[in-house]
Amino acid sequence: MSKVVVIDDEPFILMMIEDKLKKAGIHVVTLRESRDALSVIRREKPDLVILDWMMPEVSGIDICRMVKADAEIKETPVFLLTAKGQDADKQIGLQCGASMYITKPFSPKALLEIVSKVIDGK
Repeated sequence: MSKVVVIDDEPFILMMIEDKLKKAGIHVVTLRESRDALSVIRREKPDLVILDWMMPEVSGIDICRMVKADAEIKETPVFLLTAKGQDADKQIGLQCGASMYITKPFSPKALLEIVSKVIDGK
């Protein structure tokens, strides 16, 4: 079974993504706080990480950089999910190693399609 770790401080976003992915048969691990994100990603070894850029403790950009700098998990695809929609923000996100940059609001159906393509391509 495929596994995705989703990190977002907005409960509604977490619930919506978790529901959509679980209905598609994907195991989902959710976190509302980012301070433990790296240890959870290391432990879970997911097929994909979806994370919010603007988190209270550790930003999604910093988490993405940490994942990409960690030899054990650096190949894990990371999707940044954010309200930051400017081109400069997107460039920063992709430069930190994100595989995909998705702006809020987003379509859960479209997100599932992208997630499925990434997971199926592994």
